[in-house]
Amino acid sequence: MSVSVIIKWGGQEYSISSLSEEDTVMDLKQSIKTLTGVLPERQKLLGLKVKGKPAEDEVKLGSLKLKPNTKIMMMGTREESLEEVLAPPPENDDVVNDFDIEEEVIEVENREENLAKIARRVKEYKVEELNPPREGKRLLVLDVDYTLFDHKSCAETGQELMRPYLHEFLTSAYEDYDIVIWSATSMKWIDAKMKELGVTDNPNYKIMFMLDSAAMITVHTPKRGVVEVKPLGVIWGKYGEFYNRKNTVMFDDIGRNFLMNPQNGLKIRPFMKAHLNREKDRELYKLAQYLKEIAKLDDFSGLNHKHWERWVHVCSNKKNYVVVIQYMLVAAVRIAIYNKIMEENYKYYNISKNAYIV
Repeated sequence: MSVSVIIKWGGQEYSISSLSEEDTVMDLKQSIKTLTGVLPERQKLLGLKVKGKPAEDEVKLGSLKLKPNTKIMMMGTREESLEEVLAPPPENDDVVNDFDIEEEVIEVENREENLAKIARRVKEYKVEELNPPREGKRLLVLDVDYTLFDHKSCAETGQELMRPYLHEFLTSAYEDYDIVIWSATSMKWIDAKMKELGVTDNPNYKIMFMLDSAAMITVHTPKRGVVEVKPLGVIWGKYGEFYNRKNTVMFDDIGRNFLMNPQNGLKIRPFMKAHLNREKDRELYKLAQYLKEIAKLDDFSGLNHKHWERWVHVCSNKKNYVVVIQYMLVAAVRIAIYNKIMEENYKYYNISKNAYIV
């Protein structure tokens, strides 16, 4: 019986239908090498598991019970073409064709049919809770692709495509926020990416739950037609006793995902070309400071997240000012003590006072 799979790699899909159930994982890797040029030993096939563990090369494909045209994500780099890793990735239409949401908001946010769609998602969408909500915490909702992870560049492991400071950022955020992951892809890919990045089972923080594209809704905008968005109302409808407009912030590299909740959205710079930008990207490092500062507020609704960097700068300057003042006070005390000691020495040795006092 034939086996047909689709390999996702480097932003493209490769169909393989020439294998049988008697062929092995290594045979599959050889077929992938023919199509992509990635050597079998450099291939990592996400989601291809036996009893919870990655399938070994000698495992027969028939034992994996793959459905026709199962999609498998591969990570790996062509050994003979390393320069391709450093080349710019294909442009992402969602990023390039994003638009400013302000002019569309009034037309969309409170439209009755859109609110009805949210109500249906609240009723029908099943949330697989990984960890319970915590009393008194704010809510942080995070996109994945280009926000936490460069999903188009080629690499041998997900760690190479991970945005710098990711774990430090999540560890810091978890002190004040419950964390939700929301990506416009399928749950299978979200789960695979989070595990590959070491997010799912990290001991320093916990993810409350993850949402996929099925939790999104479509809305009609006067100028852009029908687009998909991520309405936070789905979460607020299910967890209304914990979260609302006043204590929720959402990070995404695509501004139109905020159409139903613009006041709560923060548009993050997309993390692309990981191999070129890994050393200089500090977005999450700075955003961790921003989250820490606004967590002190009882109500986020008065914030304009467009100016988050200005907020961080001002707060940083205030802290530096306080440090300088503290340093000056300490220095003044030390000088006073020094002068007192020197004055005592003056009296004891009968030396001119002006020789010591500063």
